[in-house]
Amino acid sequence: MITITDRAKQLIAEILQSGRISNGKYVREFEQRFAELIGREFAVAVSSGTDAIALALSVLYDYGAQRGDEIIVPALSFVSTGNAVLQAGFTPVFVDIERETLNINPALIETSITGKTRAILPVHLMGKPANMFAIWDIAAPLGLTVIEDAAEAYGARYDGRLTGRWGGMATFSTYIAHVISTGEGGVVVTDNPRYAEILRSLRSHGRACVCESCLLNSASGYCPKRFIDGQDIRFVHERIGFSAKMNELEAAIGLGTLDIFLDILTKRQFNLRYLREKFHQFSDRLVTIEPEVLETTGPHAFPIIVQEEAGFTRDELALYLEQNGIETRSLFASMPTQCTGFKFLGYQLGDFPEAEYIGNNGFHVGVHQDLTTEHLDYFIETVEKFLSCKV
Repeated sequence: MITITDRAKQLIAEILQSGRISNGKYVREFEQRFAELIGREFAVAVSSGTDAIALALSVLYDYGAQRGDEIIVPALSFVSTGNAVLQAGFTPVFVDIERETLNINPALIETSITGKTRAILPVHLMGKPANMFAIWDIAAPLGLTVIEDAAEAYGARYDGRLTGRWGGMATFSTYIAHVISTGEGGVVVTDNPRYAEILRSLRSHGRACVCESCLLNSASGYCPKRFIDGQDIRFVHERIGFSAKMNELEAAIGLGTLDIFLDILTKRQFNLRYLREKFHQFSDRLVTIEPEVLETTGPHAFPIIVQEEAGFTRDELALYLEQNGIETRSLFASMPTQCTGFKFLGYQLGDFPEAEYIGNNGFHVGVHQDLTTEHLDYFIETVEKFLSCKV
C-alpha cells in the first residue's frame, strides 16, 4: 500500500509544468537522501528492484567476471532474484534455506562454491536478516563479493547494523508494497565510488558520462566534459548496459515517502509485533518467523507457514481468508524446482526440500501502515474461526 503525500503531489505538478520528467535533479535528491537514510556513501536509483540486482551484479564485469560465471542465491525468494542473475549474464547456483528463517542456509554454501563463483547474493526475505556473519566468514577468505537483496528489509538490523550496510553493494526495491516507494523503482547502495560510477553508466546503456550530478540531465547549462577528443561523451558507451533509469515523477513520490519514513516504519513495526504476539496461540498448527537475539525484523509483511501436522492445507486457509475479505499472497516458491522458467538449469523437484515446503505451505498477509488494530484483530478472529472447524 503506497502513501502519496501532499508534498509529492506538489512536486509532481511542478515537474509536469517544467516539462523535464526524465532522470534529473529530483532523482539526485532522492538518491542523496536514500543514501543518508541507509548510511551508505552512494545510492544509484534505477527502474526496479530487479534492475538493481542485475546492475549490481554487472559491476563485477569491470573486475574480471565473465559471462556464465556463478552467483550463489537462495532457492527461496521472489522470482526477480533469480531472473536478475540470468539477465545480468550469470548462472544462478541455488542453495536451500532454513525453514525457520526463510533465508539461505550458510552451512550449505561452501559446497556450492566453484572456481567460477563470483558473488554471494543473500536475500533478507520478509524483512528477516540473513546470517551475515556466517556469510562473510565464507566470502571474505575467498575474495567473493557479497551483494545484499534487501528489497523487503527496510528498517531491519543485524547485530545493530542496518541491512543494506553489510554488502559491498545492496539492492532495494521501491515498488508500491515497500516502506519507501516510488511506485516502480529500485536503488543500489554502496560505499565504493567506482562501483557508483559503473552503476550510473550501466543504468544508461553503459555510457561514459557518469557524473554524480550530471548537468546534462539536471540542467541545460554548459558542461566542459561533454566533448572529449571530438566525441560527445553522452554517446560513448564503455560497457554493455541497460535502460534502467528512474524518472522525476517516481523520484517525487519517493521523496514524499522519505519525509514520512519513520511514521510508516513505526506503524508497520507495531502491526508486525501485534500480529506476532497474537499468533503464538496457533503455534501447534501455524508458525511465523521469529526475531533472533542479534536482529530486528523489517516490517515488510507477516509470513505464515502451515505446520506438517496441521490437518489442513495452505490453500484451504488462504481461500477462507480471501472469502472473508482478507488478502493473502504466496510466500514465493523454490525458484529452481517450482518455477518452470528455471527448468533449463536442470534441477529436480526434491533438490531443495525446505524451500519447496515453504512454496507449498507458506503465505503472507500485509502489515502496511493503513491497517488498524481493528483490521488485525479481525484477521486473528478469522483464523480462530477457521481453526475451530479443523479440530
